[in-house]
Amino acid sequence: MNPNTRTRIHVIASHFDLPPPPPRIITSTMAFSEKEAALAAAPSDAPTVFDKIIQKEIPADVVFEDDKVLAFRDISPKAPTHIVIIPKVRDGLTGLSQAEERHCDILGYLMYVAKLVAKQEGLSDGFRIVINDGPSGCQSVYHLHIHLLGGRQMNWPPG
Repeated sequence: MNPNTRTRIHVIASHFDLPPPPPRIITSTMAFSEKEAALAAAPSDAPTVFDKIIQKEIPADVVFEDDKVLAFRDISPKAPTHIVIIPKVRDGLTGLSQAEERHCDILGYLMYVAKLVAKQEGLSDGFRIVINDGPSGCQSVYHLHIHLLGGRQMNWPPG
């Protein structure tokens, strides 16, 4: 939660003579809301936010698109360059753990597109590829996607 939001909630609560909400304790470097979203998310046949971006129902800053893949800037970047790369067709591929042999071509193509986009973005000094899978992997959208991160020195171990 944004610190300013917390302050506004306390001010509003004071007008209603309600006790302020309890403070939240964040125990990791990951934003608590991202962890909550991942724990609350579940695979579904319903359209995901990524399906809606593919269908142009939700705007995105697209950096690469062809008939198989769409790549766009993350709305909550974790690095100066943070691109999300998705297959246009889910085909049961909600996460990497759901991959079957029939998905090998698209999985390889996603990695190749990550390389193309990294070059296009000027990440000649290196970059990181991240695939979150399942609740413990902090996956919040069940449509396989690759995060391409760069433009700064990455640390090890990650998150």
